[in-house]
Amino acid sequence: MELQTGRPAEESGRLEKEIRTYDFLDALGVPFERVDHDPAMTMEDCADVDKLLCAMICKNLFLCNRQKTRFYLLLIPGDKHFLTKELSGQLGVSRLSFADAEHMLRYLDITPGSVSVMGLMNDQGNNVKLLIDRDVVKAEWFACHPCINTSSIRFSMNDFLNKIIPGLKHEPVYVDLP
Repeated sequence: MELQTGRPAEESGRLEKEIRTYDFLDALGVPFERVDHDPAMTMEDCADVDKLLCAMICKNLFLCNRQKTRFYLLLIPGDKHFLTKELSGQLGVSRLSFADAEHMLRYLDITPGSVSVMGLMNDQGNNVKLLIDRDVVKAEWFACHPCINTSSIRFSMNDFLNKIIPGLKHEPVYVDLP
């Protein structure tokens, strides 16, 4: 694993959704660093990547209500434990659960293990509500996957808040999880 600046020099063999992520960041004028790695399916898999990026990849949890009519993408620090009860109360939703892979693919064009805030660029109908734990925005850097879990990227929190979120066109709701 080696930290590199910007998009890959050679893009053949990379998925279209990954390339769309780099195109999106370039269009916004967001500089970023990238590392390619073995598939990172869990937060434990991301530990070595975090060290190389000098940033923690946050947990990106794709959730829905019981009726599967409202969907949420929750960003929380990677080391924070998540309890649905805490979030349900803040949102006024009776019961939250993890959404299925079918809805994830339909709305975000990503698959389990690759969930990323960058997938919101594919949600043109604003079917997914962005939820951000306030502790996420306290960091200097923001790190995530570019819609595929064999690469990770980082950019400044300032760019995340002031360029990327507005570019995603998903107004965030900030939550406080213990």
